Amino acid sequence: MAPRTLSLGKMALLVLFSLVLTLALGMGLPEGLSFFARLFGFTESSVTYGIVLLYLVYVLYVAVPALPRGTVPVEGKHVLITGCDTGFGFALAKHLHAIGFTVFAGCLLKDKGGDGATELKSMQSDRMKVLQLNVTSDEEVAQAVEFVKKNLKEPERGLWGVVNNAGVSGFGDIEFASLDNYKELADVNLWGTVRVTKAFLPLIRRAKGRVVNIASMLGRMAVPSRSCYSISKYGVEAFSDCLRQEMYRWGVKVAVIEPSNFVAATGILTRERVEIQADKLWKEASEIVQEDYGKDYFAHQVVLMKSFLNSGLKDMSLVLNDITDALSSKFPYTRYNPSDTYWWVRLILTTHLPAAIADWIYIH
Repeated sequence: MAPRTLSLGKMALLVLFSLVLTLALGMGLPEGLSFFARLFGFTESSVTYGIVLLYLVYVLYVAVPALPRGTVPVEGKHVLITGCDTGFGFALAKHLHAIGFTVFAGCLLKDKGGDGATELKSMQSDRMKVLQLNVTSDEEVAQAVEFVKKNLKEPERGLWGVVNNAGVSGFGDIEFASLDNYKELADVNLWGTVRVTKAFLPLIRRAKGRVVNIASMLGRMAVPSRSCYSISKYGVEAFSDCLRQEMYRWGVKVAVIEPSNFVAATGILTRERVEIQADKLWKEASEIVQEDYGKDYFAHQVVLMKSFLNSGLKDMSLVLNDITDALSSKFPYTRYNPSDTYWWVRLILTTHLPAAIADWIYIH
């Protein structure tokens, strides 16, 4: 596994921010802090120490991703992955198998002879176990639990990891999207994650293992025309935070992966599917919505969505390395942001600036 380091672009931006911060420290900030220190009864020296401490914290923030944190041995460890038919799940199943994990690869289309499941089965490895798994089905999830129990070499030691990867995507302005659009995405992305996690937690707790949930940067920030998707991923973020806090006492670690745009790599959305969805959205919209928004506006949104499909990263290694780190590091991070520089900067600004300023930069 490649070491988790910052890209040159991100490092350059952090250095630039450091220079700006340094200038600010030399152009009035100390005087301002001194004024408030005197106002609240603090000494001048405490202000100096405070500034130095803040700067050291920032330096640590830059340096920490590159610090070695140790790894756990993967031999004999079992991991369940959902959504292994295509995309991240398919690639991750192969990757984790290659580095020594025993993989339970859950595939939606295994019983229908899906290409992904067929290829994974063709590896004919006793460390690659392919199973039928629809994360929206209580019955199939329960069957998956029994399958895993029967195939664990030492069931009493539990299951090391669950990677909730299965997901679907969609688009459409709020007035065009139907409630069924929202429910379809939430059933897989959110409730599927909750359903699988709850079912496998007893095994995970027994192993003091890992839960890795694939969310999205759109689970931390909103963009127009993606509310159906964002809602489901915001839910995954909230669920993961609650789960992480509840699992401390059990020694279970919970991590969230927040990829940016990897649509070109995963094929979670295609031009054909965008066109089908767009046609359905327009036809099912009310007359007043069609009239007020207009066909030109709607067509422009479809063009933007198609351009989004082609603009993303095509190399999945960033995501695979982060998931691997979350499963194998002795001290995994709470959140991972595999992304290109544009979306990384946008995430930082959107989540730290006042909403009105962030909206002015990216929306108006």
